[in-house]
Amino acid sequence: MSRPPTFTPPPGVDARPLKTVRGDFATLDARPAGEAKGTVLLLPGFTGSKEDFIALLRPIADAGYRAVSVDGRGQYETSGPIDDEFPYEQGELAQDVLAQADALGGTPHLLGHSLGGLIARAATLRAPADTFASLTLMASGPARIAPSQQARAKMLTDALGVLSMAEAWAAIQAMDPPEEADLDGAALRDRWLRHSPAQLIATGKQLCVEPDRVTELAAVPLRKHVISGERDDTWPIPWLDDMAARLRAHRTVITGAEHSPNTDRPTETAAALITFWDQNPTSPGAP
Repeated sequence: MSRPPTFTPPPGVDARPLKTVRGDFATLDARPAGEAKGTVLLLPGFTGSKEDFIALLRPIADAGYRAVSVDGRGQYETSGPIDDEFPYEQGELAQDVLAQADALGGTPHLLGHSLGGLIARAATLRAPADTFASLTLMASGPARIAPSQQARAKMLTDALGVLSMAEAWAAIQAMDPPEEADLDGAALRDRWLRHSPAQLIATGKQLCVEPDRVTELAAVPLRKHVISGERDDTWPIPWLDDMAARLRAHRTVITGAEHSPNTDRPTETAAALITFWDQNPTSPGAP
């Protein structure tokens, strides 16, 4: 579970809905002081939310990009059904991303963290040409997650079939290391309780069965970036290295970071992302 440093948007970052043909999505929207060089659409991971990118948004905007992080359908402040898994099938979530990109206008850079990377990949494979300026996969691998994490995901999805969200949260906290258990606990608990259990069950299953689609993605004529920490037990670093090679992607490893470089080392992560995007100019999108 990503643990953002705060849930309070910093100055110059606005919480606002993004209205699309597939409904409204809660976002954090950071805009540069002058004309934008481009737009960046950021998708969070499993159990996460738009706040997972909160420490990146101002640095990205200060570099001249509009940065929009989004709660997907059924995540935190974006509504979704609580007992129907179909709206959370990967194809449906990919269509949501295409609608978000269309609402933003232009040709945004797309970034997905962890589960968000699998959804970003699915959206890219469905997208018409020139929908996105680039694709960044952050701590998101070539196929299903590592066996140890599959076991954890299955434990969670099984629990959500019989426990309330509050009961599941208590069980998660009991399993967390003591040094993590009290990190902004009230805000993290509130986020958890506002997730749709159907969304968590459906996407948890996806993480355990995702096929290798790297060859398909490599055939898409789009600049790609694989970024991660130097340690990752969800998709081991050698898997990410191999995926980057197969994609002929730019590869960045953030020293001192693990599965969430966006929260572990936000300054270094933002700098690496900005450098990559600066090499891939795009149309800025809607004002």
